[in-house]
Amino acid sequence: MTTRQLTPYPRQQLAAQPIGYWTGAAHREVVGRIRKELATESLTQPHWWILNHVAAAPAHWTRAELTAKLTPYDDQDIDFAEVFADLTSRGWLTEDATGTLTLTEAGEAGRLRAKERNLRAHEETHAGITEEEYVATLDVLRRVIANLGGDSDLPA
Repeated sequence: MTTRQLTPYPRQQLAAQPIGYWTGAAHREVVGRIRKELATESLTQPHWWILNHVAAAPAHWTRAELTAKLTPYDDQDIDFAEVFADLTSRGWLTEDATGTLTLTEAGEAGRLRAKERNLRAHEETHAGITEEEYVATLDVLRRVIANLGGDSDLPA
């Protein structure tokens, strides 16, 4: 994988840049790439979140519990009832009499296909960035969030 070279700018010019612009631009690129990869499987991010949560804790989640947990991360006003219905109609998710969700073999296979695509996107996103640089970037962003009164803890 080739890393695209950045145009060099003087440190002072970079230091004067608005962080809101750059965090927004980064968000659009990263999330856009993830959404593109998921769309190959006709999935949205909420589909992906549900599949991963159910896979990580089999026979633990109900629709209501997952909807409550995942809604704060949704920036597209997704109807979670539609997402659950889609996964069920595909045969990727089942629900027992108590409402507990289970991933089917087809659901796990689809999740793993999407995971492979997302891993490639993740590798491309991190190309040319050391772990130290990545962690420093996250720490700076966490500090910015905390400075503005936001929740800078890692997501649950």
